[in-house]
Amino acid sequence: MSKIRVTNYSNTKEILKYDHYVAEAILLTQDNATTVGQKKIVKAGTILPANDTTAKGVVLYDVDVTNGDETGALVVHGFIDKSKIPTQPEEAAITALPMIKFI
Repeated sequence: MSKIRVTNYSNTKEILKYDHYVAEAILLTQDNATTVGQKKIVKAGTILPANDTTAKGVVLYDVDVTNGDETGALVVHGFIDKSKIPTQPEEAAITALPMIKFI
């Protein structure tokens, strides 16, 4: 039987500029994670699978993948606040994401 781990964070980063968006579920791994203290976190605003022509969407919220793969939300349509994401989108990624507007 699997265990369910629940971690409550006091602060959630909001990357959306407006509340209009469409997201789909995505399985996140440590490959795209950043080390934060003792944890591996896929940061909100990470462009996946890469910040280039292969881009499919933007991670909506921080996801802790320290203990293995976790499900997250990938924004595929909407408005993203560029000032709130960890890495600015490359021109190739912007072209690959025609349904996302970086403001």
